[in-house]
Amino acid sequence: MYAVVKTGGKQYKVAVGEKLKVEQIPAELDSQIELNEVLMIADGEAVKVGMPFIEGAKVTAKVVAHGRHDKVRIFKMRRRKHYQKRQGHRQNFTQIEIVAIA
Repeated sequence: MYAVVKTGGKQYKVAVGEKLKVEQIPAELDSQIELNEVLMIADGEAVKVGMPFIEGAKVTAKVVAHGRHDKVRIFKMRRRKHYQKRQGHRQNFTQIEIVAIA
């Protein structure tokens, strides 16, 4: 059984017991959160697809950790103009573990 959920502007395919890193969610460690924007649930041959979300469906997850991704380096340059710009960015994330799909 798996589901497709939307959180942080992105879509993730999740299954029970899976850990994944999503955009930062303001929640305490070891707390339970509910992801209500469920786009699809598949259980074997039975598939439910929402328009855009499935009514009453939710995915329960546990917050495992908070952190920051590796640095993404941005480099801009204009040839022959003596212009170079370097910049870096580290995005915050929340690691969650999927507990239940209902």
